[in-house]
Amino acid sequence: MPSRLQDEIKQTKPFPSRSSEALLSVMRTAAVLDHHVNEALRPCGITALQYNVLRILRGSHPSRLACGDIAERMISRDPDITRLIDRLSRRGLVSRARSRQDRRVGRR
Repeated sequence: MPSRLQDEIKQTKPFPSRSSEALLSVMRTAAVLDHHVNEALRPCGITALQYNVLRILRGSHPSRLACGDIAERMISRDPDITRLIDRLSRRGLVSRARSRQDRRVGRR
């Protein structure tokens, strides 16, 4: 008898092991949750990654963080954190300042 997960993803063959079924179930759950988060954020005009950056900056306020520090604290990794912060800055959701010693430092 096929499992509920097999029915949901329309998989006809049985899973090779219970651990592979469990892993796929976790991945499916994460995808469903990610979809719901993005739908909830859509009216605000931001993505889950952008929300994550804003959450990190709110938690560090009033201290400033470098892009690398923000990247280390991200729940979901984004290889181009600088571009993500640039988009938030253009929308006026974050402000940026350059350090005189190190231009990568001072994002807030």
